[in-house]
Amino acid sequence: MTENNQTQAKAGATIIPVTLFQQNCTLLWCTATKDAIVIDPGGDVPLIQDAIAKAGVTVRQIWLTHGHIDHVGGAAELRDALKVPIEGPHMADKFLLDHVVESGRNYDMTGVRNFTPDRWLDEGDQVKVGELTFDVFHCPGHSPGSVAFFSKALRFAHVGDVLFNGSVGRTDLPGGSHATLIQSITNKLLPLGDDVAFICGHGPGSSIGHERATNPFLTGEM
Repeated sequence: MTENNQTQAKAGATIIPVTLFQQNCTLLWCTATKDAIVIDPGGDVPLIQDAIAKAGVTVRQIWLTHGHIDHVGGAAELRDALKVPIEGPHMADKFLLDHVVESGRNYDMTGVRNFTPDRWLDEGDQVKVGELTFDVFHCPGHSPGSVAFFSKALRFAHVGDVLFNGSVGRTDLPGGSHATLIQSITNKLLPLGDDVAFICGHGPGSSIGHERATNPFLTGEM
């Protein structure tokens, strides 16, 4: 993923599928500085560390889109290994981060730990890596504290489990609401623009325009 604009902002990204849920842990970096962030280290920390080494980048932060176990199971371990802060999700997901161990037990995920991020994120906040700046959007529905990250310069977003290629996040887990999720997508993500590409929490990425035109949950077919 590299794209130019007036500031010549460029980024690279590698997706590392982790856990039994094949969650898209994302290593994203600024090509100018080789500073990087890891989004949603759900587990399999050695695989994530191998990807970091292969990319030849320096991770400065861990960003979390929400608090579900497949997205946060490796966060505390990776934070300790890299000695970097964790940013996100929104504080509404605190109840999930307080029960990571319990959630892990339900899925036979060992070695996970409860933790508190170094910074909770909210609507209107910004996060940065190298020369790249991302706006934070609070997008509840899949979980109460889900957030998405958007780079206007790159025309790129990471949307976690809010929106998928051809689908939307499940809403049958504690704190979920389908109506709230659709509202988040409609009010926060669709206005970003049809040209915006995104990585999501599972499966292949897509673009806002493609989902607006074809996603059955957005076209009224579901």
